[in-house]
Amino acid sequence: MKKITISILRAPLNQLKKLYNWTIHWADTKYAQYALFAIAFAESSFFPIPPDILLIAMVISDVKKWAVNAFICAAGSVLGALLGYFIGWGLYETAGKFLVNTYNLQSAVELVGRKYAENAFLTIFTAAFTPIPYKVITITAGLFKIPLSILIIASIIGRTGRFFIVAVCLRVFGKKIADSIEKYFDIFSIIFVILLIGGFIALKYFYK
Repeated sequence: MKKITISILRAPLNQLKKLYNWTIHWADTKYAQYALFAIAFAESSFFPIPPDILLIAMVISDVKKWAVNAFICAAGSVLGALLGYFIGWGLYETAGKFLVNTYNLQSAVELVGRKYAENAFLTIFTAAFTPIPYKVITITAGLFKIPLSILIIASIIGRTGRFFIVAVCLRVFGKKIADSIEKYFDIFSIIFVILLIGGFIALKYFYK
């Protein structure tokens, strides 16, 4: 039983190791910033993996571009939020429901809708700044016809703050963080998975 458990756990860790190597690969190519923008854009509307992992690799690879890369990541994320809003506003019965069902967040949509009625700005900002999956927030913003200006302003503040904090920490402690990631990758992988899953769980419980 112990061997079976270890093999089950090892599979996602190996996948994350490949993803980590993939991010390092992009960080060392001339297409790195395009990839960062694309992943940040997609994560705000449909893609499950947050762009932080690529941002981290890129800043570690070239610390001098920490501010530029953080800005690219934030810009892609905010623009991706507009796509998520459009999906909720005009395509919810098709693309929107497909995404919600894929992540099993039907009840979360209703919960977020109630929270929008209480304080739309705070709801969007909280998701923009935390591991809560942002795509659900942007899609429901369109579904419940939240003013687009609120989505844009909250997204700019929350996403810019989040990615610049990540980049600044790497700017200051980059070498130590890079060495730690290489040495304790399995632990960081588990933390990454916990944060990713925890973000989805938070949608159901954090906003209650």
